[in-house]
Amino acid sequence: MNASTALPLLILASSLLPGLVIFFLPESSIRIRTALNLFGAVTKLVLVAVMARGVLHGVDYEARMRLLPDLDLVLRADALSLLFVSLSSVLWLLTTVYAIGYLENSPHRSRFFGFFSLCVTATVGVAMAGNLITFLLFYELLTLTTYPLIVHRGTEVARLAGRSYLRYTIAGGALLLVGVVWLSTLFDTLEFAPGGFMAGTEAASRPGTLIVIFALLIAGLGVKAALVPLHGWLPKAMVAPAPVSALLHAVAVVKAGAFGIVRVVYDVYGIEFAANLGVTQPLVMVAAATILYASVRALFQDDLKRRLAYSTVSQVSYITLGIAMVGPIATIGGIVHIVHQGLMKIALFFCAGNLAETLDIHKVSDMDGVAHRMPWTMGAFTVGAFGMIGVPPLAGFISKWYLGTGALAAEQGWIVLVLVASSVLNAAYFLPIVHAAWFKTPKGKWQDKRDRQRLETRWMLLLPPMATALLVLAVGLLANMPLSPLEWARLITMTEYGP
Repeated sequence: MNASTALPLLILASSLLPGLVIFFLPESSIRIRTALNLFGAVTKLVLVAVMARGVLHGVDYEARMRLLPDLDLVLRADALSLLFVSLSSVLWLLTTVYAIGYLENSPHRSRFFGFFSLCVTATVGVAMAGNLITFLLFYELLTLTTYPLIVHRGTEVARLAGRSYLRYTIAGGALLLVGVVWLSTLFDTLEFAPGGFMAGTEAASRPGTLIVIFALLIAGLGVKAALVPLHGWLPKAMVAPAPVSALLHAVAVVKAGAFGIVRVVYDVYGIEFAANLGVTQPLVMVAAATILYASVRALFQDDLKRRLAYSTVSQVSYITLGIAMVGPIATIGGIVHIVHQGLMKIALFFCAGNLAETLDIHKVSDMDGVAHRMPWTMGAFTVGAFGMIGVPPLAGFISKWYLGTGALAAEQGWIVLVLVASSVLNAAYFLPIVHAAWFKTPKGKWQDKRDRQRLETRWMLLLPPMATALLVLAVGLLANMPLSPLEWARLITMTEYGP
């Protein structure tokens, strides 16, 4: 086994092995558990950086194992997988730091961090999957490893949310399985390839069958991507601890669904072939409807995490919207939003967790004047909120600019109206929070909780939202710098459309 084969396996192992060890640690082994968590997260980030450097210098990384006579498990690094795996690695490190601080005095920490590591392993496997079979295996593993995190608190509400999550995701997984098996009977290969593997084959002459399979695949992936009406599990899952919510919305579950849709449209069907089949425009319309519907629902949520959950339903659909529009500019906007949405949303959930953990604030109506008590947390929240609205030069503005100009280039001007309406709705449900936090008179019992610590909360809770808020600003200001998420998105788009 050479280095180009071993590296994808090592990236998986960097979270898998520490997670398996953590399961067997007693609750009192705080230092060992913390060391294993941080060692795994840092090691994964370093290995991903090595892989990214190698890919830039033309190295091909692929690990291939035979599962059945005609079935291979394939892990491969390409530009798209590196974008997702890099995001996962950076945010896993920050979420690990946050989770260690958040769960400092909680029970069942070994169980939590064990499944936490397995969840990230599954996410990275989804990112590096080289064919549909490998993708399906890790996609289903993600379902199984996330469920214990959702029900971690053990309350009746948590168990109900977990059952809802399983009903949705198992049904979605079944649809995805049917679609993948059906495709395997029609094509000799299921390996992802730029431009897809369908055009020019004998099976391509059966458009009706391929349209039905496309619907099955998108429905299966659309559950995790929270496309309306398949989104119902996501707001309920907000009973999970804040680190889990952050992971669900920014890195793992919803992003895996959106990433899968990108793979199906571009690397299974191919964007030109999909457009000729007539399946891209209905997908655009579903994404647009999801964006507007979820934004309206967010307006009426007083629970802060539920408001952020509906915001996720809306914002993740920007990815689907961009990749379903036939055109390179919109594609850049959709792909770069994989990173931009992850950074903005995880910052917001970190801040929501700080408010809940430090001041027991869970509702928007209880946030009057809270910025006077927690200015750094609310500063990070404000940056994330303004990014979601699309205020320049933050990350969200870059995404929306490319989606809007891409819509005009694709002669679909009505999408610009959807984006404008979405931004107005984003402002309508975020700006009242920001205004109340900074400009209203403090109220509630929390205003008396003025402990003598130097920081507004524990440093392990404060560092991650500050870091992600700075990244939201940096990826906007430095969008045209080499190796920026925008430049990676352009590189990925070039492989589909050409220079």
